[in-house]
Amino acid sequence: MARIAVIGAGMGAMAAAARLAVAGHRVTVYERTETYGGAVRRRERDGFAFDTGPGLLPLPAVWRDLFLKTGKEPLEACVELTQVDPSARHIFADGTEVSVPNASRAGAVASLDEALGSGAGDRWGDFLVRAREAWDRTRRPLLEEPLWSDWPVLAEREPYPSVPHKRLLRTRRAGTLAEVGAWELREPRLIALLESHALAYGLDPRVAPASAAVLPYMEHAFGAWYVRGGIRELARAVHERCLARRVEFVFGAEVTGLLEKDGRAAGVELAGGTVAEADFVVAGVAPGALPDMPPRTTGEVPPRHGLPSRLTVLLALRGPRPQGTPHRTVVHTADREGELEAVFGAGLPGPGAWHPTVTVLRPDDPRLVPDSGHEAVTLTATVPASASPQSCADQAEAMITAAERAIPDLRSRLLRHEPYTPADIAEATGAQGGAIPAPALAAAGGRLLHPSNSTALPGLFAVGGWSHPGGGLPHAGMSGALVSGLIVEGPDFRGSR
Repeated sequence: MARIAVIGAGMGAMAAAARLAVAGHRVTVYERTETYGGAVRRRERDGFAFDTGPGLLPLPAVWRDLFLKTGKEPLEACVELTQVDPSARHIFADGTEVSVPNASRAGAVASLDEALGSGAGDRWGDFLVRAREAWDRTRRPLLEEPLWSDWPVLAEREPYPSVPHKRLLRTRRAGTLAEVGAWELREPRLIALLESHALAYGLDPRVAPASAAVLPYMEHAFGAWYVRGGIRELARAVHERCLARRVEFVFGAEVTGLLEKDGRAAGVELAGGTVAEADFVVAGVAPGALPDMPPRTTGEVPPRHGLPSRLTVLLALRGPRPQGTPHRTVVHTADREGELEAVFGAGLPGPGAWHPTVTVLRPDDPRLVPDSGHEAVTLTATVPASASPQSCADQAEAMITAAERAIPDLRSRLLRHEPYTPADIAEATGAQGGAIPAPALAAAGGRLLHPSNSTALPGLFAVGGWSHPGGGLPHAGMSGALVSGLIVEGPDFRGSR
């Protein structure tokens, strides 16, 4: 039995802790804040409750596997999962609306044809077929296996089988997600639908590789799921599973350094000088959060910096949620270039000059409201990291204005609104500026890969969104599985099964 110190109580770190404890190790988690979950937090006030991190769960099989491998109770015995249907209602800039059914290619094709005109659905359906091929080519190396030592192979090969595009005397294939939209979907609203998936993960479609097609495919194939009580309930269930497996949590414990002995990790040093010895250390920290974090294996993917963040506006509304209201509505911007420049270029403009794409979540969940005469709504938009609280407070008004297209009586029903800013995310996660890591993607010269879970210091492993396979709830769960496998089975571990 080995002693294992885990730095941070984020979702990936807790997933690793539970698996390592089941394997017979003595695991202690040191978390600098007073609670678990990392970015998966909750705000509560006057009987209202809001998720401040992800609002929906893609690919729940990852978490089902964790609960299967760590105890007798399956995931569904610990949380209540419901499939969101429709997957999303989309309101486009020209006023067109379409509701896309959950996990149904035929349903999506029919809905898009009806809303956008004959042929639109078929183009989207054909795109999903190609996206599935990219998914099949990259699923194992990007989700289920440790990062290959010859990772440049993933960086150089574009797995998305784009359709040849003839332009003048040349034939080209799409290299970016924007080119996939322009050359294969060829319809502004379909392009907006495609690019909204990338933007939600903090990716600029103009430079994101065509392999980002796996993001809408993942939701299409495996559905969008809601955890009753909010995604924070998933974090609670994972924490409780850790406790049941005798994982020890020490909250309010900031790790300030690593211990080394005989050329390998030997424990952690806490603020105040306390030392906790260990045989292995698992670090679930953002870049820069641990000053003496060693580099990953020689020649590895460098850590990613300069990623955007997320602004969430928490709305407490008087009046009940109308019957038949979609759980999720995406209100698309009328100024695509302006939004992308604000997020990935010059930064947020002044009040009244920003027109964001806004995701409106309206859960049908009595646990989130004081009574049936009220509704809890969250608005989310992608913003630059380090956006100031004052700027975010100003931009919240633009988001509420956009959300009025989904909730026409919003202003008259509004009791109060509260921005949850990049600064709040930074406080919860330790990520500089509140940056949020995107999932790992192939191609693009390796820009969207993440450093491996192994490090140059034997006995030290990295877990969570800032290491392979990147950000997102499914990826966090797989990160925990990979780190557990590397410790339990050693360097010969070849991936989850």
